[in-house]
Amino acid sequence: MSTIGKALGLLDAISRLDREHGLSDIARLCALDKATTRRFLVELERHGFVEQDAETRKYRIGAEPVRLARIREARFPFLSLAVPVLRDLAAASTETVHLAEYSAGRLSNIHVEMSPRAHCVTVDVGSVLPFHATASGLAFLAFSPAGLAEQMLAEPLQAFTRYTLTRAPDLRAMLAETAERGFSISRQGLEAGVVSTAAPVRAPDGTPIGTVAIAAPLVRVNAVRILELGQQVAEAAGQISDAFFGLGQPAPTLSRKAG
Repeated sequence: MSTIGKALGLLDAISRLDREHGLSDIARLCALDKATTRRFLVELERHGFVEQDAETRKYRIGAEPVRLARIREARFPFLSLAVPVLRDLAAASTETVHLAEYSAGRLSNIHVEMSPRAHCVTVDVGSVLPFHATASGLAFLAFSPAGLAEQMLAEPLQAFTRYTLTRAPDLRAMLAETAERGFSISRQGLEAGVVSTAAPVRAPDGTPIGTVAIAAPLVRVNAVRILELGQQVAEAAGQISDAFFGLGQPAPTLSRKAG
């Protein structure tokens, strides 16, 4: 891996931490020696990508990524156009709704609308969604070029629960079913007791750039209800696609660069 790649990997690792950490912890997390880690942190801090607390000497994500994110959103307003649709979907479904975007080979949550119910599924912004174990990942792969799906299926697939599909034939059948239906269904693939459904946000050429998903506790979602939620999520994904690409943004090119 290049020096730039290692530094960006370190930045990504810091962004995933739920609290500030010191030099030794970050070095151990990134499998780097302390001298190299310190050098990267100094440069990242100098450019505003990380910050160091003056008292604790621990590091956190800086303000520069936020500035860049705001510039990107101003030019390609994917999130701002999607949020009203997501809020309506959360209100109609009364379940947790989340939006994921595809970038650099990963599908990551960029917005969450929590369910108003006391018993609900918690989803974290920034979490990376395994393609084979989540409704979002299945929906994305089902509408992606076949080569991408086969590439993902050729990699070792982790079993997160005893219900996670890890065999390529089973996943191919699930992807074919998803493509025919228009939305995916994942029953306890990533977390026991959770069922989810998702649909792709697609460019005019059909290429998915992200997904919309609904996640709910299994105890209150029967076979009929999950199909109802699937129809709702597919409609919401279509609305976001229409809103975003109706602006005439060069988003198909953007998605290919991101992917």
